Amino acid sequence: MKRKVAFITGASAGIGEACSRILAENNYNLVLCGRREERLNTLKIELEEQYKVECRVLVLDVRNREAVTDAIEHLEIEWKSPDVLINNAGLAMGLASFENGDFRHWDTMIDTNIKGLLYISRTLVPHMIAAKKGHIVNVGSIAGKEVYANGNVYCATKHAVDALSRSMRLDLSKFPIKVSAIHPGAVETEFSIVRFEGDTEKASKVYEGFENLVARDVAEGVWFMINRPEHVNINEMTIMPTAQPMAGVIHRK
Repeated sequence: MKRKVAFITGASAGIGEACSRILAENNYNLVLCGRREERLNTLKIELEEQYKVECRVLVLDVRNREAVTDAIEHLEIEWKSPDVLINNAGLAMGLASFENGDFRHWDTMIDTNIKGLLYISRTLVPHMIAAKKGHIVNVGSIAGKEVYANGNVYCATKHAVDALSRSMRLDLSKFPIKVSAIHPGAVETEFSIVRFEGDTEKASKVYEGFENLVARDVAEGVWFMINRPEHVNINEMTIMPTAQPMAGVIHRK
């Protein structure tokens, strides 16, 4: 039986890596997309050896539209018409009130979280339409449903992901291509280390005093969404730590 193919951005760590693992466990071939070549190649070798699947590595920055289109167009057709696209690449930078915002941080978040998702999706979707199959899963955030203090531009980018997910669902349903979004709360990955530009001490405090989500929790949600019957589309899922009832509230011990 021919294996399904999943295309995963931000696959080198965190939620992207966890999604890669759970899909390989379930017999998917994978396109592993990200910036860190060594990590991607290590993951490729591990998954191929452990699960006997086939992986392709795409080393690129989703912010670079020309690099995205060139890399995808050079893939064989079965790899650029995936059964599943997981738009996971995204980040937060800084945690400042609006009047103190850093333009560099803003540009990086907008270019990665919004434009990167658009570039990847717009390049792959025509191939998915031609193949008459596909399921897009956009990894959003609780920050795309609510705002919190000093989250301003990051929250705005994730609100854009929420809006784009609903628009893509509407526009692509006629083909039919499924579209889903998953919106996690606090997940301990590299997220806070990136937000605080490598300050591990500051990042670790984000997850103190409560049991946060881990990347596998979110990946299991993604697996549930893509593993529904053909007539079922999960439009969105919000997944939170029990201790976090909303974006700006965490009950710590």
